[in-house]
Amino acid sequence: MMRMTLSLVLLLLTPMFSLHADETQKPNIVVFLADDMGWGDCATYGHPLIQTPNLDKLASQGVKFTQCYSACGVCSPSRSAILTGRTPYRNGVYRHLSGKNEAHLRASEITYPKLLKTIGYQTCHVGKWHLNSIKQFNTTEYPQPGDHGYDYWMATHNNAQPSHKNPDNFVRNGEPVGELKGYSAPLVATEATRWLSALRDKSKPFALSIWAHEPHAPIATDSRFSGMYDGHENSKYMGNISQLDHALGMVMDALEKEGVSDNTLLIFTSDNGPVAKFGGTTGGLRGGKRSDHEGGIRVPGIARWPDRIKPATVSAVPVVGTDIFATVLDITGIPLPDDRTIDGVSMLPAFEGKPVQRKVPLFWRTHVSPPGDRVAMRIGDWKLVGDDTLTKFQLYEIQKDSKEERDLAKAMPEKTEEMKQQLLQVWKDIESEGPDHWWKSDRQPPKKGGKLSY
Repeated sequence: MMRMTLSLVLLLLTPMFSLHADETQKPNIVVFLADDMGWGDCATYGHPLIQTPNLDKLASQGVKFTQCYSACGVCSPSRSAILTGRTPYRNGVYRHLSGKNEAHLRASEITYPKLLKTIGYQTCHVGKWHLNSIKQFNTTEYPQPGDHGYDYWMATHNNAQPSHKNPDNFVRNGEPVGELKGYSAPLVATEATRWLSALRDKSKPFALSIWAHEPHAPIATDSRFSGMYDGHENSKYMGNISQLDHALGMVMDALEKEGVSDNTLLIFTSDNGPVAKFGGTTGGLRGGKRSDHEGGIRVPGIARWPDRIKPATVSAVPVVGTDIFATVLDITGIPLPDDRTIDGVSMLPAFEGKPVQRKVPLFWRTHVSPPGDRVAMRIGDWKLVGDDTLTKFQLYEIQKDSKEERDLAKAMPEKTEEMKQQLLQVWKDIESEGPDHWWKSDRQPPKKGGKLSY
């Protein structure tokens, strides 16, 4: 089969879809992404105290995934995978993007907003970006949100600064915004709802990315949300989750008010697992942010698409953020690019609790220090976890042992070796495609006081 370049993909798509499809009937796409929210950080996933009525409502109206994964144990890589459908080392965003690192989401990567624009969609991104370094953000030398397919954007490079309260580092379509009064997630939701109601062309379908900062540090929480947990030592963090949930509710209300809710696929998930010292919880799963054990990569995942997803569905099918790209293309009729490896698959079967078929196994590799369990692969019910040197491995039957308490590597050496060889082959394939001049020469991020600086 002919291998298509990006320009050929765009050339072929434009006439084929714009001439033969009714744009008003194409589904809208909304992806709402939390930052460092753990699998156990909300009532919807079993937290006994944190109130998340909008997440509860969303799950009651759609499908809740009990085995939803981020594509990496840290944020920049998992975000790149959502947009490109490609595992992070393959697309080049292999690590948290700090102030000096040269890695970034390259212009050569094909994002789903860029493809959607070719068939008549309007696109908007609000919230965190973090797909280039701070020195690359809002410059002409490196790709910005607009270069990756967004018609309209209001974003920060990484965290809201100086905190979630009154942030002053947002940039709107290339122009600094200045200080905003309020708290980050509601502010981001306000911009999203303003775009929905007043700025978009309502004759066109849309794709909206809402990437909130909560509950990433430095945390600041409106007293009306932290006050819900007065007297609890973790009231600030728990209130921050409720603050995030409130922002989600604002977006859900806006979709309803605009009359587009029924024709919108709304996906909620998180970029990676939580940080325990700030108050986050994995719901008992092992590890946390930066780990490729379940606590670092298994995250909340809920999808709503009225009349297409049965309400109150619970799906145990493993899905990953990388799958969002393929799902969006599937439901809009855009063929997958065939000039590069696409790791994600369409989640449509999983919306009904049916298995998905993967050519590339679920794979994770997280680039941070200190050394630890930084690589993993899952095939069916089996999960292999390895150290960053790819020499020491653990084996888990993950359906029976989601907490990864029983390492079966010694008891099942043949299975371990089989999984190891498969993992090494997947890694070899990724190495051959990714920009290895970046990560092979990389140095671990600097530390402050013996701790990670991010």
